[in-house]
Amino acid sequence: MPLKVKQKTDNRRRKTDKIIFIVGPTGIGKSAVAAELAKKIGGEIVSCDSMQIYKGMEIITSLPPDALKKKVRHHLLALIPPTAEFNVSAYRKEAVKKIKEITGKGKVPVFCGGTGLYVNILIDGIFKAKTEDPKWRKKLYLQLEKYGKDYLYKKLRRVDPSAARRIHPHDSRRVIRALEVFKATGKPLSGWQKERKGLRDNYAIRAFCLNMDRAALYERIERRVDAMFKAGLLKEARRILRRKLSRTAGYAIGIRELSGYFQGKYGLEEASRLMKINTRRYAKRQLTWFRKDKRIRWINVRQDEPVAETAGRIWKELS
Repeated sequence: MPLKVKQKTDNRRRKTDKIIFIVGPTGIGKSAVAAELAKKIGGEIVSCDSMQIYKGMEIITSLPPDALKKKVRHHLLALIPPTAEFNVSAYRKEAVKKIKEITGKGKVPVFCGGTGLYVNILIDGIFKAKTEDPKWRKKLYLQLEKYGKDYLYKKLRRVDPSAARRIHPHDSRRVIRALEVFKATGKPLSGWQKERKGLRDNYAIRAFCLNMDRAALYERIERRVDAMFKAGLLKEARRILRRKLSRTAGYAIGIRELSGYFQGKYGLEEASRLMKINTRRYAKRQLTWFRKDKRIRWINVRQDEPVAETAGRIWKELS
């Protein structure tokens, strides 16, 4: 009996611990806002970006500048080489460690990033059953190359229509993951998701998504790509592409676009144009993902709005 009482007390105490998420589309200025907010509330930043985990890719992944990292402590940035695979399970394991470390110091974890899947598995949890089948996954990727995205999506609709409704037909990684789960367990991904337990069960979660006028956001994205080239993107990309990149690292926007330039398929101006187009498309997908989560509070940002003002508005909501 005493053990049960102690467990309940611990759960009540932990539920008062806050975890903040600052999410949104690429290029909107999440890093600066999160750092300003973390400084106000006594927090530390934990990256929630699937590409910023790779070291040696600082420019292509738009790693937060040193000025922000000096302003407030950051975690899970530039940790592994781009030759290494990294998945949501590995991310969750590292993120949970950081949460315990940060809350143990009496500080607030402030997650910042635009990888919706990482946000989801942290808040809602990940299923514990063994759901990986690397051989089947490899076959699915071969089928993707041979038959295209629609072929795999039709397969998913047959075995797990509920998951298919939530996953975009062109999001091949998630389609393949759902098919892999079904193959490995005989149970659809949508069924496993109902059994998950995440941070929501033990912590007070507040999530905010930054948004702005679409034309203004696209203008920011274009300026950011131009700035990346000025900062030495070509030199960094040449160095990265000398190595055999992992499949996950190879998805970074700029890798395929600059590979085509280096291979002489088109000029530098076209490479830049493709990067801008694909970044805009990615931003649109991010916004679509976050709109599905009704727990997220949307923060509309003016194009010329000072970072301190945006962070101040979020801070007032938290207060």
